[in-house]
Amino acid sequence: MRTPTSTVRVAAPPSPQLLTIANVVLAIGLAALVLPTMYQVARDTWSTEQGGHGPLVLATGIWALWRELRSTHVQRRPGNLVIAVPLMLFALVAFVVARITGILEIQAFSMYGALIVGAYMLFGTPLLRAIWFPLVYLAFTLPPPDTTVAAITQPIKIAISQSAVTLLSAAGYPIASSGVTIQIGQFELLVAAACAGLNSILTLTALCLFYVYLRRRSNPVAFFVIALAAIPVAIISNFVRVLVLVLVTYHLGEAAAQGFIHDFAGLLMFTVALLTIFGIDKLAEPLFGTRKAGAS
Repeated sequence: MRTPTSTVRVAAPPSPQLLTIANVVLAIGLAALVLPTMYQVARDTWSTEQGGHGPLVLATGIWALWRELRSTHVQRRPGNLVIAVPLMLFALVAFVVARITGILEIQAFSMYGALIVGAYMLFGTPLLRAIWFPLVYLAFTLPPPDTTVAAITQPIKIAISQSAVTLLSAAGYPIASSGVTIQIGQFELLVAAACAGLNSILTLTALCLFYVYLRRRSNPVAFFVIALAAIPVAIISNFVRVLVLVLVTYHLGEAAAQGFIHDFAGLLMFTVALLTIFGIDKLAEPLFGTRKAGAS
């Protein structure tokens, strides 16, 4: 004799209502911050050597964000307004002040902060925690503050200049330096910020993070090791670049060093630095353990 079985249905958690008037207004407001700011960033920063990595980081970052959103199954619920509203007001005030004063760097990061707070208001902490890598990675599309650039590049420029002069002087070249200016023979060269490693540090760090994300995203040790390795590799690579340009200037003239060879030296430096990072990752693989990158 069969006894009837009853099925118990568990109600699914209610999905958040995204198309409310408040959410639509929030989305329109964030778009009003993002669109003009990113247009200005693209016009003023991405067209320079220091910010040339921006479009690549933006494209790969959007792909990583889409990948994480597609694979995550965390519950999406609105964040705590008691926390979100003061943070949003702070970001908006900083944005307005930066917009009025014309400080693009503060404007861009205030916009990005408002964007993250808006995502928190709509979707809550669990989702932000699940997409933490794209959020960090996409920040590399924004220009760093000028004060930070000056504070980082000045000692690097001086160290690179003095090291190049010391090495070439020991090799018998008529060379001397004063600060970031190098005098070799009848030529005078200025070690600019673009040759001092900051743009390479940002670009290499961003691309190395993306590389480790694809290879070992479940291994935090690999993230830190490869990201930190990008900094000395970028500085050493830029030292070699400056060394090559000084030698080209001395032997072939200033016009040769500032033309095609200058751009080729930068491209070659970046390629060698990236291959060095790949080699470090391979050699340090035993330190990372046996965990592989999780597939989505």
